[in-house]
Amino acid sequence: MMGWLARAATGIVSTIVEALEELRIHRGRVLLSLIGVAVAVCALTTVVGAGAIAEQAGRETSERFGGRPATVSMSVSTGSGMPDNETVAAAWQTTLDRHGIEYASRSGYGTLTVQFADGAVPVPVQVVDPDYGLMHRVRLAEGTWFTERDADRLAPAVIVNEAFWDRLGRPALSTHPTVEIVGSQPITGVITGVTPAQSEWDSEPTAFMLTDSFLPLQPVTPDPMMGAYMPSYEMWIPDGSADELLMSVDQAFEAELGEGATVDGWRSDYAAQEGDPFLPLKLMVIGVAVVILLLGALGLLTIALVTVRGRIREIGIRRSFGATAGRVFFSVLMETVVGTFVAGVVGVGVAIALVRSPLMGMALGGAEVQDMPGFPVEAALIGIGAAVAVGALAGLLPALGAVRVKVIDAIRF
Repeated sequence: MMGWLARAATGIVSTIVEALEELRIHRGRVLLSLIGVAVAVCALTTVVGAGAIAEQAGRETSERFGGRPATVSMSVSTGSGMPDNETVAAAWQTTLDRHGIEYASRSGYGTLTVQFADGAVPVPVQVVDPDYGLMHRVRLAEGTWFTERDADRLAPAVIVNEAFWDRLGRPALSTHPTVEIVGSQPITGVITGVTPAQSEWDSEPTAFMLTDSFLPLQPVTPDPMMGAYMPSYEMWIPDGSADELLMSVDQAFEAELGEGATVDGWRSDYAAQEGDPFLPLKLMVIGVAVVILLLGALGLLTIALVTVRGRIREIGIRRSFGATAGRVFFSVLMETVVGTFVAGVVGVGVAIALVRSPLMGMALGGAEVQDMPGFPVEAALIGIGAAVAVGALAGLLPALGAVRVKVIDAIRF
């Protein structure tokens, strides 16, 4: 048994060494035939790697709107009319503590009048708690997101968008710029952060403010157009147990609010959708990769067939010196396989450099990825595996043709 394994290993190693020697002798021909394979593998690996980054960018965009998996939103209504925000907030906090939920936020929208140099302007305000920034991947161009200590400020912290900041003259945040807020009682807010413009149409001032800072600024009589401020209640929970935990929190929240209260909960994150929301992107990546691979295989097959026909005299002479059909078959096959393996390694290396370069951000339309994934190992394995597979398939027909070469063919050619 050991002797058979030794002979097999010796045969494989000798075949590979012979293939490498043939590649060295015919390096000009090999280089020309493998450039296409290296380019195809580079394109294939780049597409797979870029697809993983594009998928992560899509996930992060979805999470900025709907929250990370699993984000649950809840709305509250009572039979006695509008619920009291302080009472609901206390019941909500008790429910969170009972279930050990670490990340949660109230979220709602309101309007505050802000005094700019050119006059007082109503500004839409998104009212949140500190955990909202982590749950929704809020990005900041300048400054920092809210912390728990910001709720205790006498001058409330405000995070503004770039249009708001531009209207103030883009003051340095290190100077703690302030803004006059005209609410139920005038108050001075401190700008602690700036969110980047979402698009070229994001030209009107907006802001974020903490819930505990916003509520005292509400007028005693609600705006007839906007109505009273009514937040939704969000929590970030483990995806695997989201349904069971949602039901338990729903029941506990209602019980804390008392008779007549109704709580409606639903998942707002992308993972709650039926099926895979990124399936079209994955299918497109797979389709492009397959086309690239087929083109690379076709080009290599054509060159390999022409090359073997030009080596009939050489192969015939080898047969006359006792080379077996199996030895000739594997020799020709391994030449292609070894060559494509080297081409695959080169192609993967170039692909890694391309995917990690700034060019990838430009190709994705300037999308910023917070949690940039490392170059996917599966992309490198797919690239090298595809190169070897292409080499094996492209070398099969030429190897079969080489086996049929007879000694007399060496004399004819």
